[in-house]
Amino acid sequence: MGVSEVSRRLGLSKAVVHRILRSLVSRRLLAVDEGGGRYRLGPAAATLGARALRDLDLRENALPVLRRLQGETGETATVSELVGVSRVYLDQIPSLQEIKMTVEIGRPFPLHAGASSRAILASAPADLRRQIIDGPLSALTPKTIVDRGELEAELARNAREGVAASFGERQPGAASVAAPLLAADGHAIGSISVCGPVDRFGEETVRRLRSLVRDASREVSRKLGWQGEKEEE
Repeated sequence: MGVSEVSRRLGLSKAVVHRILRSLVSRRLLAVDEGGGRYRLGPAAATLGARALRDLDLRENALPVLRRLQGETGETATVSELVGVSRVYLDQIPSLQEIKMTVEIGRPFPLHAGASSRAILASAPADLRRQIIDGPLSALTPKTIVDRGELEAELARNAREGVAASFGERQPGAASVAAPLLAADGHAIGSISVCGPVDRFGEETVRRLRSLVRDASREVSRKLGWQGEKEEE
């Protein structure tokens, strides 16, 4: 479309429309034809659309598994996604128990703190792992891992076992067990977790949860195109 047509459809002046269009061009959401008079969607719009579809695909494939996981464990089941150098919760199936954990959807959390984050970081590309490990590693609680050597050792164990556990690392009094969601290339794009009050996460319970969460994450990963175990780098 040209400026005149956009102006007419939106009921805005041409001067205002021109400023808006130029701003969108500078962000690559729009592109200008060679003649300079007509605008079309730019490459950033395609990226934005692809990201929305990926989020939808991840959430839709995870939800049935989350419902089953919540029923099997009695605790809140969540799905998270890797976004840049952070993690965000996409959805949750809350526990039906009176005392329970719930999570904040859409808020970014650091990748070094908590089971859902470390499960992702342990299977993330090497350059992203190094960026996070090199810090800064902020302490969200007194139990957050902030020593680089300790974090590297924990991530190696998480990657080897395919699951991570956290006891008050991100939030005091909260515990979680999480496993990565793997893309076709074997790298993590998110994680699935079960979380609840730390006093309900005893050794025997955590052992059972580790198996359930690991199986759940592998089921969703295969739906997303993952074909098998990640090869060693």
